[in-house]
Amino acid sequence: MGLIEIILTAIGLSMDAFAVSICKGLSTKDVKPRHSLVTGLYFGLFQALMPMLGYFLGVNFQDAISSIDHWIAFILLSLIGMSMIKESRDDDEGDDSYDFKTMILLAIATSIDALAVGISFAILDVDILTSSALIGLITFCLSAFGVKAGCRLGSKSRSRAELIGGVILILIGLKILLEHLGLLSF
Repeated sequence: MGLIEIILTAIGLSMDAFAVSICKGLSTKDVKPRHSLVTGLYFGLFQALMPMLGYFLGVNFQDAISSIDHWIAFILLSLIGMSMIKESRDDDEGDDSYDFKTMILLAIATSIDALAVGISFAILDVDILTSSALIGLITFCLSAFGVKAGCRLGSKSRSRAELIGGVILILIGLKILLEHLGLLSF
């Protein structure tokens, strides 16, 4: 997996957090810089940590699954992508609380898919530190921006962000599968 695929994966993974950030911005009457910073830090940190956790879990099982690893990566990324596409059709509004309990639960919920991607990274032998750092940084930036944008844009942006993120993850999974099967080479 090259740098472009990792960046695209990071963007795709950050779409859940971005969408929730937009909802936070929509539901906060007076968005302050600290709202953006808090949201970016929680979401960016968890999006960076979860792939590392998944990676270390995946490394322990790599020998047992090496013959089907491309299928696992494809299935995991496709399931995450389809879930994001499904969520893009929901019209949930967020709440305006930025307390520890609310933010930790949102951060975990939006980063579960990054855990599965981390398992895929172990299978694909991706540099986990660089990948996790990029995922965390991109998620931080998009989440911080999402809070501010949410108070200006409206709920349609959340749906589009999740839809685009889901499609990106499915396409990356398909690319991995097709490359392994020899049907695609870059």
